[in-house]
Amino acid sequence: MKLRDIAHMVLEKVSSKVQSAQVVASWEESTPVSFEADKLKAIKTSRTVSIGLKVIVEGRLGESHVTDPEDVDALVEKALEATKFGREVNYTFPKEEPPDVKLYDGAVVEVPTERLVESCREMLELVKDYNPDITVYAYASKGVGESHVANTSGLDFGDEGTGYYLGVHGELVREGDILMAGYGRGWRRAEIDPSEVAGRAIEKFRMAERVVEVRSGRMPVLFTPEGLEVLLLSLKLGLNGKNVLLGSSPLSGKLGERIADPRFSLTDSGVEDYRPSSGHYDADGVPKGRTVLVEEGVLRNFLYDLDTATKAGRRPTGNTACSPNNWLISAGNTPNDEILRDLREGVVVYDVLGLGQGNPISGEFSVNLALGYKVEDGEVVGRVKNTMLAGNVYEALMRISAVGSSPEWTTGSLCAPPVLVDGLYVVSKEGT
Repeated sequence: MKLRDIAHMVLEKVSSKVQSAQVVASWEESTPVSFEADKLKAIKTSRTVSIGLKVIVEGRLGESHVTDPEDVDALVEKALEATKFGREVNYTFPKEEPPDVKLYDGAVVEVPTERLVESCREMLELVKDYNPDITVYAYASKGVGESHVANTSGLDFGDEGTGYYLGVHGELVREGDILMAGYGRGWRRAEIDPSEVAGRAIEKFRMAERVVEVRSGRMPVLFTPEGLEVLLLSLKLGLNGKNVLLGSSPLSGKLGERIADPRFSLTDSGVEDYRPSSGHYDADGVPKGRTVLVEEGVLRNFLYDLDTATKAGRRPTGNTACSPNNWLISAGNTPNDEILRDLREGVVVYDVLGLGQGNPISGEFSVNLALGYKVEDGEVVGRVKNTMLAGNVYEALMRISAVGSSPEWTTGSLCAPPVLVDGLYVVSKEGT
């Protein structure tokens, strides 16, 4: 049975019993390939089916889902039962036109499993050619899926999408030290160069060939796009419309105020072609779009789902659970390499440990550097160990001194340039 037919069948069964209802029927097929400890570990193909139903009865929301189209009667019964204990809502599921965004690349479907294996093997061999002592893990996957959303307001939309990923990381053990580094890239097109992925991973190992000490104290910290999650986690919580509505966000009541250096601009976008978190609709049937969150340092908007927007008297932004789609940090006017070249002393951050511990919504952070490097006189001189970063995200945003001119996509849903922050606390066991 086609997904559209399943969705319509569910609506027919439930529409007379509810104020509003929405059903999403979908399937997905994925083929992951993995190499672990230099050897082929697994090749699998899996297919999943999901049917989700949301209903509103007497102002209360009920939800349920099943994985078998034969279970639609149980799906309807469970959703109706759930409304007896569901949260109160004051909306109906909408009907709006979808945005124009590309999510499907037919070339992904045509990629043979052998190519995934060959890509993994190529990445593995390139890393081993650089240093045979590195234990290598390589991954490749492709996926394809379809979905259909329909609701009692008249929304009736079918969608299809693809996904493609290549990644490699390694472990190097020497004299009691364990170095882990890697790189991955994923999006919806079958256009990822395994040699480039391996090259980015190798560069991290190359910069770490020396282990150096760094002094403790305030100093400039250069966040690579991969390392920016240190700053963005608190922002994700602070810009979450539900946290704003509850008053737990430090940004509550600050629309129109400066919260960052003018070099910093941030946009949420669910309509970037072929990107992981792009789509036509969020989980409530609200069209995805672009929302300027911070414009030249000034707070402009928050992220809202349908329920929170209704309660806050705002327009929903197409963000399921008030969470980000793709985040875009605007390009600055300083060439990326110039930021590094002009740095007399500092630390470059690629990855951290312990992010999210404590109270991240407040902006406070204290994290260990999992992968970071010391800079002296404009050059990376080696990897730093046993080193922590500490500070407050909102203070750090005001201390931005440079933003790179060339953004790039990370493995996930972030497109960003490197960002330099002056005067963060660096605490080093060796450098005390």
